[in-house]
Formats: sequence, C-alpha cells, structure tokens
Amino acid sequence: MEDLIIVSVDDHIVEPGDMWDGHLSVQHKHLAPKMLRDPDGSDYWVFEGRRAAQGGLNAVVGRPKEEYGMEPVALDQMRKGVYNIDARIEDMNVNGILTSLNFPSIVTFDGGLFLSFENKETARILVSAYNDWHIDEWCGSYPGRNIPNAILPYWDIPATVAEIERVAKKGCHSITFSDNPTAKGQPSIHDAHWAPMWKACADNEVVINIHIGSGAQAPHASPLTPIEAWITTMPISIVNSAADWLHLQALHQYPLKISLSEGGIGWIPYFLERAEYTHNHHKAWTHANFGGKTPTEIFREHFLTCFIEDKFGLDNLGAVGEDIVAYECDYPHSDTQWPRVPEHLYDTVKHLSDAQIDKVTHLNALKFYNYDAFDKMGGRENCTVKALRAQAGHVNTDEVALAGAAPVEKGAEPRPVTSGDILAMFASVNAKSNEKVEA
Repeated sequence: MEDLIIVSVDDHIVEPGDMWDGHLSVQHKHLAPKMLRDPDGSDYWVFEGRRAAQGGLNAVVGRPKEEYGMEPVALDQMRKGVYNIDARIEDMNVNGILTSLNFPSIVTFDGGLFLSFENKETARILVSAYNDWHIDEWCGSYPGRNIPNAILPYWDIPATVAEIERVAKKGCHSITFSDNPTAKGQPSIHDAHWAPMWKACADNEVVINIHIGSGAQAPHASPLTPIEAWITTMPISIVNSAADWLHLQALHQYPLKISLSEGGIGWIPYFLERAEYTHNHHKAWTHANFGGKTPTEIFREHFLTCFIEDKFGLDNLGAVGEDIVAYECDYPHSDTQWPRVPEHLYDTVKHLSDAQIDKVTHLNALKFYNYDAFDKMGGRENCTVKALRAQAGHVNTDEVALAGAAPVEKGAEPRPVTSGDILAMFASVNAKSNEKVEA
C-alpha cells in the first residue's frame, strides 16, 4: 500500500474570495466578482451585479457522515484544503495523492456560469483571469501536484480557440467542457459549429474533460424517492453522453482525448457490448460510421474513464480496457474516501498484477494528460504514498462537526431522506440567485 503512486483525475476547488486579485489588469479590476456574506453567515458571490449560488455545496470532506446532508454555505464551514492551495497539498499528502486534476465549483464544472452573462466581453475577460489564477496560483504553486484544467468562453468559437492556444502556451493541456452543450443552449457536439474547437484541441494536445452534471443531469425519479436511489445512479448517468460522444465524427479526423469524469467503470463492458451489437445489427439502415473501426476500438483509442470504488469494474478490467482506467478521489465531495484513500484503493486493486495496479493508479492518467509528475517531483521515490505521508505527520484529520440545518427534522422515527428533501434544501440555498445586488 505504501508503495502505491496515486493520481486523481477528478477533484474540485471551492474558489476563495481573493482569487481574482492579481489576475485582472488595472482597467478590468472593477469587473472582478466579489464574495460577500449574508447576515445569516452564508457566503455568496456577485457576478455582473447578480448573486450566484454558493459554490461549496457538497464540500463536506472532514465532517461526520451524519452531517453530509447539511450543506456548507460559507468557507469557514469547510476544511481549509477545499479552497486554500497550501492546505490542499497537506490534505493530498496525508491522503497519499501525488497529483490531482480539479474542476471549478462556483462557475460550474464546465465554466457554464459565464454563458448567462449579459456582457460577453466581460465574461471572456473573466474566463481568462480564472484560468490564470488556476494555472499560475493553484497549479503553479506546487509543480507536479495539480494538472491544470482550463474553462472556455465556449459561446464564442474564435475566442474559444484563442483561449485554448493561450493556455496551452502556459502549459495547460486540459479543458473542462459540457457533456451535452445543447442542455446549455449551445449547438450539438455533432454540429459543424465546433469543428475549429476540435482542431484546436488536437493541434495543442488538449484533453477534453466532460464531468457528470455539466450538461445532462441525473434525473430524480420523484420527490418521494429516497435520495440514495439518485446517488446510486448519479455516476452512470454519464452513459447517455458517452454514447453521444462515441459517435462524434471528429474522432475519425483527430486524435481527440475525452475523459469521462466521475462516471465509474463497471457499466462499460455492457455499454461496449451493446454498442457493438447495435452497430452490427442496425448499421444497414442507420448508416452510422465508425471510420472502419469498431465502437470498442474507437472508445479505447479516445476515452479515459475513472473510478472511486468499483470492484466489479476492476474484476472485469479486461472487458473495460486496462489502458483507459484511472482513479478519482472526488475531494471534497461526499463520495471521497479522504484521508484513507490508500487503504481503500489498495484493498480494491490488490488482486491485480503489479503492472495493472500501476496503470489504474497513475500511469494511465499521467500518459493520457501527458503530465510528467515524476520529473517535477524530483524522482519516483518522492511520489509514493509513504513519501507523501511522511510530510504530513502534522496534518489533523479529526472530523469536525459543524451541525446546521438538516434536510429532515430529527424525530422519534427517522425516515429516509428523499429527493424532495434535498431539492427543497438546494432551492432554499439558491433562492436568491440571480438577484440584482447594489454595488
């Protein structure tokens, strides 16, 4: 276990209030979004003169599991590593995580918040400022520890291409993008509209990360449905988008790389089996085109998948594809196993060969993102769980109870929390979103 090297391809940042400082020019400083606090102690952001929902929902790492349903609404209700890079590195060390790829929170997983801006030039300026903060501060402060992951002004294709080229020159070769842009009022991925973006990603060797919930949403069956039903299906909700992207014709033109973020792996063998059957059985009338290859070949050439805990998928690694599987920690969300990822991960992979363990814990991820963490860290010996934890003896991992409003009132007869309970709680947190705020 201590010899494991662990790379996580899906974690999250809750953005700190000072993130824009130093990344906007003098003439643009007045455009900086602001974090303010309500009288009830809740933090909120103001973008373009309007309130935005608090970005730390589900940032519950370090709290007792009994409190997971009580969403934090202020930075000081969260573990410091959620929003502070120095503390994040300490939390990565104690968790044995060498390198992490992080998604945004307040601007949404794909940066889609900026799609709603009235002034799109302001939005473009803020996208670039966000990327500079993320690349230069969050990732640049500790070389080798975080893979840069940029957002895009994807309502404007020339600006999107320019931003891809700009961040690539800064050493960022990864972007986050909607898994289904039509859900955001944008053209389908099959529309020629996106052709310049596909070419820019290929020319600059940029990975396209599509995170669950970045476009298509996992549906709640009903307000009375126990919330565990929704949590159970949430990762595999990415299957519809996976099928959509598998049929992207640009995959036959360019060596595009698509990462299915937070989607799990256990569903993939049947997904590929079904894709093969569908193509062979229906291609005479559907005229689907895989460029002379099979759906499985296309999937394994272009896609990366990831798991938190997926024993079934790992037991069937041959059917999934051992070269396309990576690990994800999902810090600071409620599925994370922090600070005992090495213990859980080793128990999950120990039946695999040493070569397979290396692939799914770090080699596949570092290769897919073309990221040389070993060189940046001064050698492989500095990258193991043992080496990282040796730097973390001072890190306090005790759970901190904060309490707060629960989704279900405590009573003599506890009942299952439902989708309706959680949706109502989120609606209460988000009720003031988009309200105009006086300067």
